[in-house]
Amino acid sequence: MSSAEAGTIPGTEPGQGTPPTPSLWARIDRGDLTRLGAVAVLGVLAALSSGLGAWWWTTPLLAGAGLVVGCWPIVVEAWQDVRARRMSMELSMLIAIAAAALIGEWVTAVTITVFVLAAEILEDLCVDRGRDALSELLAFLPSSVHVRRGNEVCDTPLDEVVEGDVLSVLPGERIPVDGTVIDGASSVDQSRITGEPLPVDVSDGSSVFAGSVNQLGAIGVVAERVGETSSYGQIVAAVRAAQGSQAPVQRLADRIAGLLVYVALAAAAVTYLITRDLRATISVVIVAGACGVAAGTPLAILAAIARTARAGAFVKDGTHLELLSGIDTVVFDKTGTLTRGQPVVTGVVPAEGFDVTEVLQAAAGAEMLSEHPLGAAILAHARDEGLTPHTPSDFGYQPGRGLTATVDGRCVRVGNAELVPEASAWTPPADVQGVTSPGTSLPGTWVHVAIGDAYAGTIVLADAVRESARRCIDELRGMGLRTVMMTGDAEAAARAVGRTLGMDEVHAELLPADKSRLIEAQVAAGRRVAMVGDGVNDAPALALAGVGIAMGSGTHIARESADIVLISSDLDDLTSTIRTSRRARRIIMANVAGTIAVDLLGMVLAGFGVLGPLAASIVHVGSESAFILNSARLIPGRRGR
Repeated sequence: MSSAEAGTIPGTEPGQGTPPTPSLWARIDRGDLTRLGAVAVLGVLAALSSGLGAWWWTTPLLAGAGLVVGCWPIVVEAWQDVRARRMSMELSMLIAIAAAALIGEWVTAVTITVFVLAAEILEDLCVDRGRDALSELLAFLPSSVHVRRGNEVCDTPLDEVVEGDVLSVLPGERIPVDGTVIDGASSVDQSRITGEPLPVDVSDGSSVFAGSVNQLGAIGVVAERVGETSSYGQIVAAVRAAQGSQAPVQRLADRIAGLLVYVALAAAAVTYLITRDLRATISVVIVAGACGVAAGTPLAILAAIARTARAGAFVKDGTHLELLSGIDTVVFDKTGTLTRGQPVVTGVVPAEGFDVTEVLQAAAGAEMLSEHPLGAAILAHARDEGLTPHTPSDFGYQPGRGLTATVDGRCVRVGNAELVPEASAWTPPADVQGVTSPGTSLPGTWVHVAIGDAYAGTIVLADAVRESARRCIDELRGMGLRTVMMTGDAEAAARAVGRTLGMDEVHAELLPADKSRLIEAQVAAGRRVAMVGDGVNDAPALALAGVGIAMGSGTHIARESADIVLISSDLDDLTSTIRTSRRARRIIMANVAGTIAVDLLGMVLAGFGVLGPLAASIVHVGSESAFILNSARLIPGRRGR
């Protein structure tokens, strides 16, 4: 990963993206291919010499030359395993090759060598593809960027950019930081970061991710997260962790592989004691092919992490991926996770004599100078409805009550029933959906509006549920998982969201310590828990859960406390990540079970003389290749820009 650490790929100009993936032929190491070809040719000549009855020394000479050329890399790896006091398949195969040669099975010995070298090339190709799948996710950033300094734009090294700098990103360039667009409009390809296949339109106020590609117009971006804290930096850290760590299932696979080798050697010893047949004894050693599970397991983990990152989430190491595959309960924080954490207007109910447009126009004009989140939501909704609010001529804010302003020469009051007592008798319509759109948390906040001395109407605001939340909950329940929601919000609002989404359990009015105790209680009850949150107060619970999952839009401490981050904050990415983790575990377990079955059956057949050394080597290499290719199915395919 040296090129990723440097920030660019050799042969790629900054900002131009990743280079084309080399062809399969170009990926093969020429030295390995030459060695394989030389050994294969010498093996064929040795077989012809033996079949034609040439001088007795030609077959050993030709085969011996093939073994010297072909076994060198096997000897190197085997010697390293001996020094580490570790049994490996390279060591066991070297023993089998040497034994075959000692009993005069020269053609068999060199044939086994050819199969082993071919299998090593196949394994390297699959592992390289797994690493490439991760590397392709790293949207390599430019080495220098355009930073605005006063009225000038300076080319500045990326590692000198700090939070708060304003960057100009031209069409075709890669966005180098996580930040917010402050001027300009464009279409951005952020598929390598969020998994969203279609370009996303951005304009003033839109969030953008490091590694996305600006496609159309020039934009100005204020840097909010740079370097290792950006989406790109976090993915790089996750890749390094994934490649440098071992999940429990991988350690299990390594132990099983080593155990199978010892079983094969023991079975070979028993075979010789019973049959005194050296060919059968050697066949037992040869047939044991634990390489498939030993190499296929890390490949499956690597490919699964690549697939989840391509889908818009990144897993910090293989251990968390494995733990995620075994969860039975998902606990969600409500605000900012299941909901957007921002108020939106969900309905406007005018009083008699007024209409929706008049109420909304007056309230939005009064709120133009307000910094209150409810006021910002009313103003945004009015603009979305095509209205043009007028700036008030005077403005007065009363904390805890609301505001009073003069709009178009009329006094407008916007606030609660204390500020607008004329609305004290107002009750929401019986048909709640007539006031509040589906997919919002109910009950909402009521903001009353008075124009002059008359009550004009009520604006209902609520924290909108994410579009993907209901779909996510339904899919999780379809997987057999329990869904639990916890929140510090009021009981009524929490229950309303729970009903809307179909949650199995709802826990409301919780302090941060209460959330931690809820996670501890779930774990104590024997549940395997994943926790999804976004805020500072979620961090302790995220750390306590078996798997902590943070929203990418959440706080820095939440992302740091979590084991998995949903970069785009799309809950659909959660379900796809869980599915991928389960699929990876199924593939690994299938490889383990298949390896054990093939090895045990092969050793029995070899012990009874059904499989000779050559047939045993074919079974060994064939099963190994099949299990490696099974793991390679997880590698995500290339996706065009």
